[in-house]
Parts: sequence; structure tokens; C-alpha cells
Amino acid sequence: MNRNRAKWLTLMTLVLLTLTMSAQNKQKFKVVLDPGHGGKDTGTNHLKNVEKDIVLAVALEVGKILNKESDIEVFYTRSKDVFVPVKERSVMANEAKGNVFVSIHCNGVASSSPSGTETYVMGLSKNKSNLEVAKQENSVILMEDDYKTQYAGFNPSAPESIIGLMLIQEDYVQQSIDLASRVQDGFTYDLKRKNRGVKQGPFWVLHGAFMPSILIELGFVSNKEEGAYLSSSKGQKELAKSIAQGIISYKNAYYNNGIAHTETNVNEPQANTKSAVKGVTFKIQIAASSRVLALKPQNFKGLSNVTMEKGKKINKYFYSETSDYTEAKQRLAEAKAKGHSSSFIVAYKNGKQIPLEEALK
Repeated sequence: MNRNRAKWLTLMTLVLLTLTMSAQNKQKFKVVLDPGHGGKDTGTNHLKNVEKDIVLAVALEVGKILNKESDIEVFYTRSKDVFVPVKERSVMANEAKGNVFVSIHCNGVASSSPSGTETYVMGLSKNKSNLEVAKQENSVILMEDDYKTQYAGFNPSAPESIIGLMLIQEDYVQQSIDLASRVQDGFTYDLKRKNRGVKQGPFWVLHGAFMPSILIELGFVSNKEEGAYLSSSKGQKELAKSIAQGIISYKNAYYNNGIAHTETNVNEPQANTKSAVKGVTFKIQIAASSRVLALKPQNFKGLSNVTMEKGKKINKYFYSETSDYTEAKQRLAEAKAKGHSSSFIVAYKNGKQIPLEEALK
């Protein structure tokens, strides 16, 4: 009797473990979509092109595409024309335990000539045009009745106040840049939209989200041709598809069943994959910044052998370089042990960065 009971308990334990593991494996990748503005806040409004309507339509279309993926779950900060305070948007994202936060907006200026897409990550930029975009998007705070209390005296119209905004998103900046780059590349190469680049800016809506976060400017409603495109069903569907593809590409590179890869940013290579990959160089990205840092160990928590890839707006810093994937994983572990907790492996072929999953095929 005792032996049978022991067998029964063992069987039940195995069943429970199997069910638990199955539930964990089905954990979904959570995307928080944030259509900017809404309700009494129309956003920028030119030539009958209204930002709050455009971004809501695009966000809902992005969500529709992503919801077709069995391993993705979508949350909205708003799914209709309502006003949502800026600070609540990141709170909603955190409560949803999102894996990424994507805020969607449109540009609009007094001149009718500017055009093109740009994607922002959180950062303390001193660039005048970046600050102007941030000031415009942050100005919605003034519509909130208790903004002086909620935002601790923050003045969205004062450049010195914006520059002084605390950067809480530091741990996520590298992944945010990667996500932003994937989205921006889709706009540029697939849709052939004018590329205004991946940039940094002090946006309150990104400030409190504890996850990789980006703010997309779909284009200029103040430009006659681009504004018409943004307001059209065709344009909205094309932009939404491109954004969704960028998010899916990011998810495939960093996550497996909603669980972040902790040692690499893709699945482990199959058993028949060679450690050394011909024609491919692996590097460890440890930092990304608009600043140019001296390549000294003291600037990188004691790591030497650091190189920099200079960009138009953002510079990337790498530790080590090898054609051996196993060695790259060891170097990644070294970087993390030194305190670069958000570092990850990137792959280069013929001098150009390629998706890591492609390098390991």
C-alpha cells in the first residue's frame, strides 16, 4: 500500500511538473502599444491630418497583425479616442509586464517642407531638433489638471528642464536602440520612406517604462504629400505592417516563448552548428551613447579591448571580436560579470551587421 502510494505521489509530481513547464513554455511575448495623445489632446493637426486619429488607426492595425502570432500578446494604453495622462501610459505598460513599449506619434511643424520617419529612444540629447520634438510631445502634460504635482515641477517648455530629466531607462537603452533600428530599417528599405534616423530624446512617456521602449514619429502631417499618406488607409496599413515586422524580428532575436535569453540574444545553435562561423565576426555590444567615450578600461567598468562604431546620432561600443561563437559567449559572460548586464552578442559579415539568428543558420 505504501509502495503504491509512493508511486502515485511520484506520478502526480511528474504530472504537475509537466503542466508547470508547459505553462511556462506558453508564456507570451507582451507588446504594449501606445497611440499618442487622444480625447481632448489632438496632438499635432495640419491640413485636416489629425495626429491622434492617425496613430490610433496605425496602432490598432499593428495590434491586429501581432495578434495573429500565437506567441504574442498585445496591450493598448488606449484603444479608442480617450485622453490618457502621459505618466499613466508607462504605468500601464509596467502593470502589463510588457516586454517592449512602443509609443506611436506623428510630427508636425510650421513649415510644409520637412518629411520622413524617425524613431526615438530615451536619452538626454542636447540636439536642438531632438529637443523640439521632445518638447512638443511632452507638452501634453500641461493638459493634466494636477501636472505640477504629478511631474514635480517639470516644465516641458524649458530646455534646461528637459535636459535635466533623469534617465531611468539606462538598463534598456541598447535593446531599445536595436528595436528602434529594426523598425526604422523597415520604413527605410521596405516602404522607401525618407529616413531621419534613430535618435535619443528626453520623452516623459518613455521615462518610466521599465522595458525596452521606443517612440515612433511616422512622418509629418504638416507636409501635404506625407500628411495625405499618413491619413490614408493604405499608408496606415503599410506603416503598421512595417512596425509589426520590426517588433516580430526583435522578438525572434531576443526572446523564446516570451522568456528573455540571458546568455545570448537568440536560441542556442543546433548541435550540428560549428563553433567557428566562416566569414562572420561576433562582438559583444556593451553600450550605446550619443557621447564619444575614450576607449579606456575605466570608462567600461574595467573592460579592455573595447572598440567603437561611430553613428550619425548614436555610437555603439563593443567588447572583444571573434569568429568563434563559443568564445563570444564566454566574452559575453565576462562583460555581464563586470556589470554590463544588458550587453549582448552581435554578428558582422563583410563589415555589415546581420541578425545573429542569420549568422547561426
